[in-house]
Amino acid sequence: MAEAYIVAAARTAGGRRGGRLSGWHPVDLAAQILDALVARGGIDPALIDDVIMGCVSQAGEQSTNVGRNAVLASCLPESVPGTSIDRQCGSSQQALHFAAQAVMSGTMDVVIAAGVESMTRVPMNMPSQLARKNDLGYYMSDALRARYPGPDFSQFIGAEMIAKKYGLSREMQDRYAYDSHQRAIRATRDGRFADEIVGVAARTAAGATGELHLVDEGIRFDATPESIGGVKLLFEEGSISAANASQVCDGASGVMVVNERGLKALGVAPLARIHHISVLGHDPVIMLEAPIPATLRALSKAGLQIDDIDLFEVNEAFAPVPLAWLQATGADPARLNVHGGAIALGHPLGASGTKLMTTLLHALRQRGKRYGLQTMCEGGGMANVTIIERL
Repeated sequence: MAEAYIVAAARTAGGRRGGRLSGWHPVDLAAQILDALVARGGIDPALIDDVIMGCVSQAGEQSTNVGRNAVLASCLPESVPGTSIDRQCGSSQQALHFAAQAVMSGTMDVVIAAGVESMTRVPMNMPSQLARKNDLGYYMSDALRARYPGPDFSQFIGAEMIAKKYGLSREMQDRYAYDSHQRAIRATRDGRFADEIVGVAARTAAGATGELHLVDEGIRFDATPESIGGVKLLFEEGSISAANASQVCDGASGVMVVNERGLKALGVAPLARIHHISVLGHDPVIMLEAPIPATLRALSKAGLQIDDIDLFEVNEAFAPVPLAWLQATGADPARLNVHGGAIALGHPLGASGTKLMTTLLHALRQRGKRYGLQTMCEGGGMANVTIIERL
């Protein structure tokens, strides 16, 4: 079977809700990433076999196959198809897995895996909320409720369940959140994100500002432990607050995946080899714990130990997720989310998978390290795991 290689990876800087990317139509924002991947590789866009686009809230401006629409808004020719997929927060990580499977099978040679989410213009849960409002049904069917008779699946309740199960106090979560901001601040000031970020025009609802958007807007450069600890809890008896959870975010990201034939056709050198891909289903009630068993299974399948991995990206949907993951896997905390995570940088849902991969790949190159592992919790109790080897 052929190998799968990453030859280009890029992302926008994250934009806050109502912030510097809020004026961008998500189709056009995604097209900026497609154009950037082509430009960075200096390749003929007609050689791209497919574009696979992750997007969670596929309604409004993100409806009607946002992946294909992004192709048509980009420099890519009409001959390049595009499709949109939803594996909740892991949507573009799954897009990467589908791209890898396509080139490894030999049915395709060059595939772009990407993701986009404008959480300003298409709010989270908009599809199900519109359906309920217009009496068009609800995702919780009778059979589903019979199997899971409790309340509707909730990521917020799941986060609290994980915090309680692993003994994670609010103070521990707030400290982790503060550290995430500090890592992101250092990475920004040290220029660690410079090569991975695609500069796009800052554009609010009022129009273009005349500036390029190059810095993740969610980073709180003035954050203190006290300011984070002072944010109101989501549940009175809980430990989760908006400050120790991921930020609502607008953004787009993508990677180009090829096999050996693709390398020759494009005339480019590989940045990394995809060493392992897998996905695992888990309890949809606690929901966010899946990265733990998924990581352990992935390492076993890959013939690796946790200490063989040089850097980890575990999505910071809520602080208890990476904290529980560290506790259960025994991973070195110094190798985790070394440039900060979604608590500081934002979590643009469908774009987060290839966003994290872009950051992981660049961090490995900057540090001269070999193996990186990415995983993230996903709605419905799932987790993708990707292990790459830097070349």
